[in-house]
Amino acid sequence: MGKKNTEDGALQKNVKPRSPKLCGTNYPLSIAFIVVNEFCERFSYYGMKALLTLYFLNYLHWDENLSTAVYHAFSGLCYFTPLIGALIADSWLGKFKTIIYLSIVYVIGHVVKSVGAIPDVGDTTVHVALSMLGLVLIAIGTGGIKPCVAAFGGDQFEEEHMEERTKFFSIFYMSINAGSVLSTVITPMLRGDVQCFGGDCYALAFGVPAALMVIALVVFIAGSRLYKRSPPQGNILLDVLRCIGFALKNRWRSSSKAPKRKHWLDWAEEKYSKRLIYEIKMVLRVLLLYVPLPMFWALFDQQGSRWTLQATRMNMDFSGFILKPDQMQMLNALLILVFVPIFDICIYPLIRLCKINLTPLKKMAAGMVLAALAFVAAALVEINVTGTVVTAPMANESLLQILNLAGEEVTVDLADSDIFPKTLSSFEDPWEYQTLNLWANTTELNFTLDYKLSKSSCQLKFTEKEAYSLALYEEDTGIKCKLITDVIEKSDSGYAGLRFINGLANSTHITVGSEEFENVSGNYGVSMYKTVQRGEYSDVKCRSGQKEYAIDLGLLDFGASYTVIITQVSGDIMSFKKMEDIHANNVHIAWQIPQYVLITAGEVMFSITGLEFSYSQAPATMKSVLQAGWLMTVAFGNVIVLIVAKGGGLEQWAEFVLFAALLVGVCILFSIIAHFYTYVDPDELARMVDEEENEDLKKNGTGQPCVHMDQMVKSTKM
Repeated sequence: MGKKNTEDGALQKNVKPRSPKLCGTNYPLSIAFIVVNEFCERFSYYGMKALLTLYFLNYLHWDENLSTAVYHAFSGLCYFTPLIGALIADSWLGKFKTIIYLSIVYVIGHVVKSVGAIPDVGDTTVHVALSMLGLVLIAIGTGGIKPCVAAFGGDQFEEEHMEERTKFFSIFYMSINAGSVLSTVITPMLRGDVQCFGGDCYALAFGVPAALMVIALVVFIAGSRLYKRSPPQGNILLDVLRCIGFALKNRWRSSSKAPKRKHWLDWAEEKYSKRLIYEIKMVLRVLLLYVPLPMFWALFDQQGSRWTLQATRMNMDFSGFILKPDQMQMLNALLILVFVPIFDICIYPLIRLCKINLTPLKKMAAGMVLAALAFVAAALVEINVTGTVVTAPMANESLLQILNLAGEEVTVDLADSDIFPKTLSSFEDPWEYQTLNLWANTTELNFTLDYKLSKSSCQLKFTEKEAYSLALYEEDTGIKCKLITDVIEKSDSGYAGLRFINGLANSTHITVGSEEFENVSGNYGVSMYKTVQRGEYSDVKCRSGQKEYAIDLGLLDFGASYTVIITQVSGDIMSFKKMEDIHANNVHIAWQIPQYVLITAGEVMFSITGLEFSYSQAPATMKSVLQAGWLMTVAFGNVIVLIVAKGGGLEQWAEFVLFAALLVGVCILFSIIAHFYTYVDPDELARMVDEEENEDLKKNGTGQPCVHMDQMVKSTKM
């Protein structure tokens, strides 16, 4: 009797008490800590990620294609590592400890990344090394905990509260996007509005996400006593692989006279339990559905790369409020917060009222179509945006514009060419850049100038793939030529480009905002191009000799490049002429809103549904592994973008159209596969398989299976 009481007491000690409920609902209090943890972690991740493309471009000085490739390589790694996290959680540490240990790795990665953004710490090689090390650690941390947190949240619910668990995934997803909204607004402001080390403060902008990750870890640990924890189930993936290998080997070795089996995995019944075999069948059926899914993520994740680069070439002025290009990503997360309740409360119930059976897989297919439409919209925007961009010259080509700084009209004639057919007025804004065809890498061309009824010539050397301005100015002996190398790329930050040509005899020192144009030499000396923030510059200080003058440059607009020619000084007045070399960004960034609306609606139907579908169709022992499989579709999607970015060579609008067409094709394939998918209830299946195995045991292993897969599933298709 005493022994029995002792055993009963031990059993009671091992029973985990149920978590208190939130405000009288059926939601466990423990999920509040999980949701807050996810909010802080997503703030940390998206806040850091929003800066990456511009960080690569402006801080590490990489080109657009390399920046895009590394951005998506990092994103892909973040979604490959969930498999590692799932294995650790299910085989060794359990979800709770895995989240804690990998969160520590996560924090270390953020700290290393922030240190790498401090200019005083080493040279460019050190910055690149620290940045890459930090990103690898962040990828291990965020990817490792990703499959565990969602599944750990689902584990907190009792089996009788399935409806609350389904709604939890929507709440969980909203916490992700709430963190994303705030971070994609705040971290770009910390980058651009706070100046440190003489430029944009990337160190601070990366440091704040690091602090949020520390808070996420502390919050998660604070709820430890409330959590319902499932112990690790052993090396599930290894068991799965061994079972599959044994089935294939057994089938291969069996004679042709052996009785046929309903499924090829049934050849493993001699060694493995029916329950494991049925669970593997379930997982493989879901993984088959996952095969087409990476293409959706290939489009979705370009918000942080190609769409951000598109934003840098657009007008970002909202009636005095200047949006930063990396802040536009915030719109996706903000729209999620709006769309999730709209879809759950309005759209889905209305569809049900119309007697339309909108199953999870049909929702996901509809989400793919919406994402494809988003990229069609992005392509239309890109076509208009490229109208303000100067196309770079190809091999055996140069670009040339002419600046007439003389007092009267000049006619320019290029031998064997009619690209400059008309007369240039004095200080006329230059024509568009004209293409010069060269017959070698470096070619000398002869220009004939007609000025004041006299002719002169200039012999000038041009190098392929370069852009030039030909400045014509007057001296006592006649008109002179000066060939100036130009920068035609628009600023990656949307800033305005500016340079000065000093027509005075004395050198000048010019201050524009925080930029100094020091000692621009006289007699038509040319300063370097510098970028300044978009704005009105009405009190620009110019010092020449012993006197200081103020000039009003007016608006220096988004993405434009200007040449300012200082012409003369009369008393206290300095005369100048401002010319626009490259047109300002005249397509407003608001035109990106339709593509964000479409892709966010697609995300609601595809991603949230897929997250809940992956959990609901997973056996209890493999939920984290199947979650990792879902997340790996994101990884392969980023690999697709990486390949296209490095090897496609298409114009950007054409690349957008290509992605849209590929996703439509993949959607058709997915719909065909989904049509033949049959939904299962993992818990009911486990119960029925256990009953079957017990029945077989009673028959001393001689009984035949009496329950089959087709008896354990619902009849609903797609």
